[in-house]
Order: sequence, then structure tokens, then C-alpha cells
Amino acid sequence: MRHFFSTRVRVVLILALLIAGGLAVASGLTGRSIPNLVVQGVLTPLRAGANALTDQAEQIYNYMFRYEALLAENQALKEQIAQMQEDNRLADSISRENDRLRDLLELRQENEDYELVDGYIISRSSTDWNSTFTIDKGTASGIQEGMCAITGNGEVVGLVTEAGSNYCVVKTVLDSSLEISATIASTGYSGMVQGGYSTGNEGLLRMNYLPSSAIIRNNDQVVTAGSTVYPRNLVLGTVVDAGMGDTGVAKYAILKPAADIENLEQVFILTGYEQE
Repeated sequence: MRHFFSTRVRVVLILALLIAGGLAVASGLTGRSIPNLVVQGVLTPLRAGANALTDQAEQIYNYMFRYEALLAENQALKEQIAQMQEDNRLADSISRENDRLRDLLELRQENEDYELVDGYIISRSSTDWNSTFTIDKGTASGIQEGMCAITGNGEVVGLVTEAGSNYCVVKTVLDSSLEISATIASTGYSGMVQGGYSTGNEGLLRMNYLPSSAIIRNNDQVVTAGSTVYPRNLVLGTVVDAGMGDTGVAKYAILKPAADIENLEQVFILTGYEQE
């Protein structure tokens, strides 16, 4: 054991002598004192580490600054896109409004006796058999129950079934409980049109009680026959199919509605007209 420790001591002494010799040689070559070299040797890796940490901190700072700038730029772009989308929606709305006003002007020129009140749809309700919507005009604007609703180019939309001071409810032509006396314009065949809610005919109309001998062609236009509620020749739809009723006594026709009920934004209530 004593021999072991003495060996270790000799090794330590040899290393110390070598280090001291090395420092002495370095001191002679560089002109610096041994303590200076020792301090320099210790500080050099520390300085290198500090410089590395400084560079890394600077990179992190630049990244965070750039990240914040990118966030701000991204937010600005989002706001710009949102504004552009809003401008496009407004332009589309104005374009649709101009189209409706153009159609309405033509309708009034062709039917100078029509008294119309316009209204915008504010809510909708529909089931398998019923179809209604509510507009933002009512009795304060001259609207009453039993008045018909049309589009700006004379397509039948439905009938006012409820009216308040500033609203009214319109039952649409798609409602199975609404029946309208109608005529096939090209042939004069008459029947009753109502909502055609049945399997495969959702969103269509059905014209019943047509003569069994009636010749019915696709794309034939169907118009109102005229009554105290509906003026003559308002467009209801066009024929897309036909068949014989269950009794075999009368035919029926399936119609595509002229008015795009599901996508309507504005309607016109016919508050008065000259009956023929």
C-alpha cells in the first residue's frame, strides 16, 4: 500500500513538473508570465462559451422579433382578406338587388295596375309537408292575409297566411296544403297545383285533375288561371313529368317551380290589382 501511494505521488510530481515546464516554455515564447498563461487558459474556454451563448441569444431574439413581425403581417393579411370578402359579398348583393329591381321595373311596365310591397325574408320553416317563411313587412305596409307573394319577374311564391304590424308569414307553393288554380299555357288544360311532397318529388309541384285525354309535354309552362287572389298568367312552373292518377280518370303533371324558393332573399306582396 505504501509502495502504491509513493508511486502515485511520483506520477503527480512528474505531471506537475511537465506542466510547469510547459508553462515556462510557453512563457518564454509568448513573453507572458506563468500566472497570466494560467488565467488565459482558464478564461479562453469560458469566453468561447460566453460568445456561443451570446450568439445563440441573439439568434433567439432575432427569431422572436421576426416571429412577432410575421404574426403582425399575418393578422394584417387576414384582415385584408376579410375586407375583400366583405366587399365581394356586398358587390354580389348589390348586383342581385339590381337584377331584382330590373325585373320588377319590367313587371310593373307590363302590369301597371299591380300594387306591390317588397319585403326581405328573415326566417324560414319547413317540414316534410309544410313550407313557410317570414318577411319584414306587415299590416303597417298594407299587407293582409290572403294576398299572394311573387318574385320581381312574376313567378308565384306563395300566399300570406298571417300578418302582424311589421311582419307576415308566407306559405309557399311547395306547401302541400296550398292549392292554386292553374292552366297549361300552350294548351289551356286546367287543374289545381299544390306542393308535390312525395318520395322522389321533394321541391316540386303537382298539377292534379287534368283531363285524361290531355296531351302533356315536358317544358310546358304552367300559369295561374286567375282568381280574386292570383292574377292571370303568373308563372307557377314548367312540366318535367306526367302520369295517370290512381283512379285512372284524370292525369297529373309534375312541375319544377318557377321561383327558386330555397334561395329567395326578397319577395313582393301583391296588395292590389285590377281583376279581369
